[in-house]
Amino acid sequence: MRSSSIICLLASLAATEAFTVSTPSRTTTALNAVSRDNFLKQVAGVAGAAAFSGIANPLAAFAEGEEVKLPSGTSYVAVKNGDGPAPKVGELAGIRFKAKVVQTGNKIDDIFDTPEPYYTRVGSGGLLKGVEEVLPSMRVGDRFIITVPNNMAFGPKGRPASAGKPRIPGDAIIEFEVEMVSLPGREQELIDLIGDD
Repeated sequence: MRSSSIICLLASLAATEAFTVSTPSRTTTALNAVSRDNFLKQVAGVAGAAAFSGIANPLAAFAEGEEVKLPSGTSYVAVKNGDGPAPKVGELAGIRFKAKVVQTGNKIDDIFDTPEPYYTRVGSGGLLKGVEEVLPSMRVGDRFIITVPNNMAFGPKGRPASAGKPRIPGDAIIEFEVEMVSLPGREQELIDLIGDD
Protein backbone atom coordinates (compact mmCIF):
# COMPACT_ATOMS: atom_id res chain seq x y z
CA MET A 1 0.00 0.00 0.00
CA ARG A 2 2.88 2.32 0.74
CA SER A 3 4.33 2.21 -2.79
CA SER A 4 0.86 2.76 -4.28
CA SER A 5 0.48 5.82 -2.06
CA ILE A 6 3.76 7.25 -3.30
CA ILE A 7 2.86 6.54 -6.94
CA CYS A 8 -0.57 8.12 -6.42
CA LEU A 9 0.98 11.22 -4.88
CA LEU A 10 3.58 11.65 -7.61
CA ALA A 11 1.02 11.09 -10.36
CA SER A 12 -1.36 13.62 -8.87
CA LEU A 13 1.34 16.26 -8.56
CA ALA A 14 2.39 15.69 -12.16
CA ALA A 15 -1.22 15.77 -13.33
CA THR A 16 -1.79 19.22 -11.82
CA GLU A 17 0.84 20.64 -14.16
CA ALA A 18 -1.39 19.74 -17.11
CA PHE A 19 -3.97 22.25 -15.89
CA THR A 20 -1.51 25.11 -15.48
CA VAL A 21 -2.30 28.07 -17.72
CA SER A 22 0.81 29.45 -19.37
CA THR A 23 1.53 33.08 -18.56
CA PRO A 24 3.97 35.57 -20.05
CA SER A 25 7.48 35.20 -18.70
CA ARG A 26 8.40 37.38 -15.78
CA THR A 27 11.12 37.57 -13.21
CA THR A 28 10.57 35.16 -10.34
CA THR A 29 11.83 35.64 -6.84
CA ALA A 30 11.83 33.30 -3.87
CA LEU A 31 8.57 34.89 -2.70
CA ASN A 32 6.63 34.14 -5.87
CA ALA A 33 8.40 30.95 -7.00
CA VAL A 34 5.31 28.99 -5.97
CA SER A 35 2.22 31.00 -6.85
CA ARG A 36 -0.90 30.71 -4.72
CA ASP A 37 -2.79 29.51 -7.80
CA ASN A 38 -0.31 26.71 -8.52
CA PHE A 39 -0.16 25.80 -4.84
CA LEU A 40 -3.96 25.46 -4.66
CA LYS A 41 -3.95 23.39 -7.87
CA GLN A 42 -1.42 21.03 -6.31
CA VAL A 43 -3.45 20.68 -3.11
CA ALA A 44 -6.62 20.05 -5.15
CA GLY A 45 -4.78 17.56 -7.37
CA VAL A 46 -3.53 15.56 -4.40
CA ALA A 47 -7.00 15.57 -2.81
CA GLY A 48 -8.63 14.54 -6.10
CA ALA A 49 -6.15 11.75 -6.74
CA ALA A 50 -6.62 10.47 -3.20
CA ALA A 51 -10.39 10.47 -3.59
CA PHE A 52 -10.17 8.77 -7.00
CA SER A 53 -7.78 6.08 -5.78
CA GLY A 54 -9.77 5.34 -2.63
CA ILE A 55 -6.88 6.30 -0.37
CA ALA A 56 -8.31 8.50 2.38
CA ASN A 57 -5.01 10.18 3.19
CA PRO A 58 -2.10 9.33 0.85
CA LEU A 59 0.61 11.03 2.89
CA ALA A 60 -0.54 9.45 6.16
CA ALA A 61 0.78 6.06 5.04
CA PHE A 62 4.22 6.90 6.40
CA ALA A 63 5.36 5.64 9.77
CA GLU A 64 6.19 7.80 12.76
CA GLY A 65 9.72 9.17 12.56
CA GLU A 66 10.08 8.77 8.78
CA GLU A 67 10.92 12.01 6.93
CA VAL A 68 8.71 12.91 3.97
CA LYS A 69 10.10 15.44 1.48
CA LEU A 70 7.62 17.21 -0.80
CA PRO A 71 8.45 18.57 -4.29
CA SER A 72 8.37 22.15 -2.94
CA GLY A 73 11.28 21.37 -0.57
CA THR A 74 9.05 21.30 2.51
CA SER A 75 9.62 18.21 4.63
CA TYR A 76 7.95 16.73 7.67
CA VAL A 77 8.30 13.97 10.22
CA ALA A 78 5.32 12.47 12.05
CA VAL A 79 6.27 12.38 15.74
CA LYS A 80 2.80 11.14 16.75
CA ASN A 81 0.12 9.57 14.59
CA GLY A 82 -3.49 10.30 15.48
CA ASP A 83 -6.53 8.25 14.58
CA GLY A 84 -9.04 11.04 14.01
CA PRO A 85 -10.49 12.26 10.74
CA ALA A 86 -8.43 14.10 8.11
CA PRO A 87 -9.49 17.65 7.19
CA LYS A 88 -10.86 18.56 3.79
CA VAL A 89 -9.59 21.64 1.96
CA GLY A 90 -11.69 24.60 3.15
CA GLU A 91 -12.60 22.98 6.46
CA LEU A 92 -11.96 24.75 9.76
CA ALA A 93 -9.18 23.06 11.77
CA GLY A 94 -7.90 23.69 15.28
CA ILE A 95 -4.11 23.38 15.54
CA ARG A 96 -1.47 23.98 18.17
CA PHE A 97 2.02 24.87 17.06
CA LYS A 98 5.38 26.28 17.90
CA ALA A 99 7.86 27.66 15.41
CA LYS A 100 11.52 28.58 15.38
CA VAL A 101 14.15 29.81 12.94
CA VAL A 102 16.40 26.83 12.22
CA GLN A 103 19.59 28.85 11.62
CA THR A 104 19.42 30.80 14.91
CA GLY A 105 17.14 28.68 17.10
CA ASN A 106 15.07 31.81 17.90
CA LYS A 107 11.50 31.02 18.86
CA ILE A 108 8.88 32.71 16.66
CA ASP A 109 5.71 31.50 18.34
CA ASP A 110 4.44 28.84 20.75
CA ILE A 111 0.75 28.23 21.41
CA PHE A 112 0.92 24.71 22.86
CA ASP A 113 0.06 25.99 26.34
CA THR A 114 -2.75 28.39 25.40
CA PRO A 115 -6.33 27.59 26.44
CA GLU A 116 -7.62 27.67 22.83
CA PRO A 117 -5.97 26.29 19.70
CA TYR A 118 -5.36 28.42 16.61
CA TYR A 119 -8.20 28.03 14.09
CA THR A 120 -7.51 28.13 10.37
CA ARG A 121 -9.24 27.05 7.18
CA VAL A 122 -7.22 24.29 5.54
CA GLY A 123 -5.80 25.50 2.21
CA SER A 124 -6.89 29.12 2.70
CA GLY A 125 -3.37 30.57 2.64
CA GLY A 126 -3.55 31.91 6.20
CA LEU A 127 -0.31 30.17 7.22
CA LEU A 128 3.09 29.79 5.58
CA LYS A 129 2.85 28.00 2.22
CA GLY A 130 4.93 25.09 3.50
CA VAL A 131 2.63 24.52 6.49
CA GLU A 132 -0.50 24.91 4.32
CA GLU A 133 0.89 22.24 2.01
CA VAL A 134 1.16 19.68 4.82
CA LEU A 135 -2.07 20.34 6.81
CA PRO A 136 -4.37 18.38 4.43
CA SER A 137 -2.24 15.28 5.03
CA MET A 138 -2.71 15.39 8.81
CA ARG A 139 -5.39 13.70 10.91
CA VAL A 140 -6.80 14.81 14.25
CA GLY A 141 -4.25 13.70 16.84
CA ASP A 142 -1.26 13.87 14.47
CA ARG A 143 1.80 15.84 15.56
CA PHE A 144 4.29 16.71 12.81
CA ILE A 145 7.57 18.57 12.73
CA ILE A 146 7.50 20.52 9.46
CA THR A 147 10.65 22.08 8.01
CA VAL A 148 9.72 24.96 5.69
CA PRO A 149 12.38 26.18 3.23
CA ASN A 150 12.86 29.92 2.76
CA ASN A 151 10.92 30.07 -0.53
CA MET A 152 7.85 28.57 1.18
CA ALA A 153 8.27 30.77 4.30
CA PHE A 154 9.33 34.44 4.50
CA GLY A 155 11.71 34.59 1.51
CA PRO A 156 14.84 36.75 1.13
CA LYS A 157 13.32 39.78 2.90
CA GLY A 158 12.31 37.97 6.07
CA ARG A 159 9.87 39.75 8.36
CA PRO A 160 10.51 42.89 10.40
CA ALA A 161 9.83 42.88 14.11
CA SER A 162 6.40 44.10 15.22
CA ALA A 163 4.44 44.23 18.46
CA GLY A 164 4.80 40.82 20.07
CA LYS A 165 6.49 39.30 17.02
CA PRO A 166 10.25 38.90 16.66
CA ARG A 167 12.19 39.79 13.52
CA ILE A 168 12.74 36.90 11.14
CA PRO A 169 15.94 37.15 9.08
CA GLY A 170 15.93 36.82 5.29
CA ASP A 171 16.17 33.33 3.80
CA ALA A 172 15.22 31.78 7.14
CA ILE A 173 14.31 28.10 7.25
CA ILE A 174 11.42 27.69 9.67
CA GLU A 175 10.68 24.60 11.75
CA PHE A 176 7.06 24.18 12.87
CA GLU A 177 5.85 21.59 15.31
CA VAL A 178 2.12 21.28 14.56
CA GLU A 179 -0.56 19.21 16.24
CA MET A 180 -4.01 18.84 14.67
CA VAL A 181 -6.32 19.00 17.70
CA SER A 182 -9.80 19.40 16.25
CA LEU A 183 -12.10 19.81 13.30
CA PRO A 184 -14.83 21.95 14.91
CA GLY A 185 -17.35 21.29 12.16
CA ARG A 186 -17.23 17.58 12.95
CA GLU A 187 -17.41 17.65 16.75
CA GLN A 188 -20.55 15.82 17.82
CA GLU A 189 -21.05 18.12 20.83
CA LEU A 190 -21.22 21.19 18.55
CA ILE A 191 -23.41 19.43 16.01
CA ASP A 192 -25.84 18.49 18.82
CA LEU A 193 -25.77 22.07 20.16
CA ILE A 194 -26.27 24.01 16.91
CA GLY A 195 -27.61 21.39 14.52
CA ASP A 196 -26.37 20.14 11.20
CA ASP A 197 -28.48 22.14 8.75
